[in-house]
Amino acid sequence: MKIINAPSVYLVGKQELNSLDCAEFLEAHGVAHWNSDTDNASEHLVEIAGRLCYMSFAKPRPGGNKAYIDHILEVGHGSVLEHAVYSMIFTGVSRSLTHELVRHRAGMSYSQLSQRYVDKVSFVRPPGIKPDSFAGRVWASNIAHSLASYESMIENLEHNDFSEIDNPTLRRKRARETARSVLPNCTETKIFVTGNARAWRHFLELRGSIHADAEIQRLAIAVLDVLQAESPNLFGDYTVTDQGIETKWRKV
Repeated sequence: MKIINAPSVYLVGKQELNSLDCAEFLEAHGVAHWNSDTDNASEHLVEIAGRLCYMSFAKPRPGGNKAYIDHILEVGHGSVLEHAVYSMIFTGVSRSLTHELVRHRAGMSYSQLSQRYVDKVSFVRPPGIKPDSFAGRVWASNIAHSLASYESMIENLEHNDFSEIDNPTLRRKRARETARSVLPNCTETKIFVTGNARAWRHFLELRGSIHADAEIQRLAIAVLDVLQAESPNLFGDYTVTDQGIETKWRKV
């Protein structure tokens, strides 16, 4: 029985700047020398989008891309952040967590592991449960019982209740989809998530709070680590305190 104690976050997709077309656009509008000082495509695209709103390429404010994005955050011009997109895979998260995660609809897309096609299951231990505590022992006992029930149900359903189904693949799928009803909320799943920078900021602020569910708060902090390493100018205003993820530029 596999027990997982922390999520894994993989940044599997990010944007690429088409510098030739950017240069062609600028030249067509009489801007010969402007270029952002960031090598990060997402930060670069956000600056282009913001400058386009006022055609301010010829008169850049001092401080480069970081200063420009700081000003965007300060004035709340959040729509330009929607042009920066990141795709991640989360593993080691519970189905309880993903039920909360998929409530983030605006600017987010999801593709989740199906329980109808996967035999082996793992479980995510909630952050509040210590393995050697009374609660930890009760939890582990119930998980073991659920797993045993799930496996025996699949075997029995496949060879008895659904034996009249000629197609072996369909028969196995029917058995799994029926047996999964005994699996708990802490059953591990994997989910592919794509979101724009504004949507990711909303996720971080809402789910990174101390008031959020402990498991999804743990995930939000892991996501923040990935996003700050990838695009510090877009996410560098966040800090992790004893109150969770905080910033002075909330709800941009």
